[in-house]
Amino acid sequence: MSILGYNGGCVVAMKGKNCVAIASDLRFGVQLQTIATDFERVFEVGPHLFIGLPGLVTDTQTVIQKLKFRMKMYEMREGRRVRPKTLNAMVQNLLYERRFGPYFVEPVIAGLDETTNEPYICNFDLIGSACEPADFCVSGTCEENLLGMCETLWRENLDPEDLFEVISQSLVNAFDRDASSGWGAVVHIIEPHQVTTRRLKCRQD
Repeated sequence: MSILGYNGGCVVAMKGKNCVAIASDLRFGVQLQTIATDFERVFEVGPHLFIGLPGLVTDTQTVIQKLKFRMKMYEMREGRRVRPKTLNAMVQNLLYERRFGPYFVEPVIAGLDETTNEPYICNFDLIGSACEPADFCVSGTCEENLLGMCETLWRENLDPEDLFEVISQSLVNAFDRDASSGWGAVVHIIEPHQVTTRRLKCRQD
């Protein structure tokens, strides 16, 4: 088993029309033993900016602490909020500087640019190589299942309600076929004027 799948978990981000969504499961386990069913691996790091950190849970907690510190330093020094592309560079630097003993996380960023309200998604491998797709990005133990579901259901210019439905169905149907993730989900829909967070009840087995 890969160390990235040791604690299980998955994250998916998806673009819509002037909105973006990011969702994750809630399981925290050690291999196939489930320890908690309320572990969130998606964090709000700005008004319209979220980051998901699937992978080894100890590294998830370390990376989010270091990232929040760097963001606060940036905001204090620059006098402005961190934009999605700036966060991309920050995450790349943080991961690549530890490339010989990497953090075992594969981050996913989702957000809206404050000035243009342009949806932005991005994901990384564990040494910080970034990918900025036009539709969706996935990470975690059931990423193959997620890719198949997202390719089937996603279409261009989804409004927030349809985006919620598509990302929820993709995530739930993907992790129902994976023993290392699941046990509920949390979905964040990011729009220019609001952020909506919804929890999904799923199979508890």
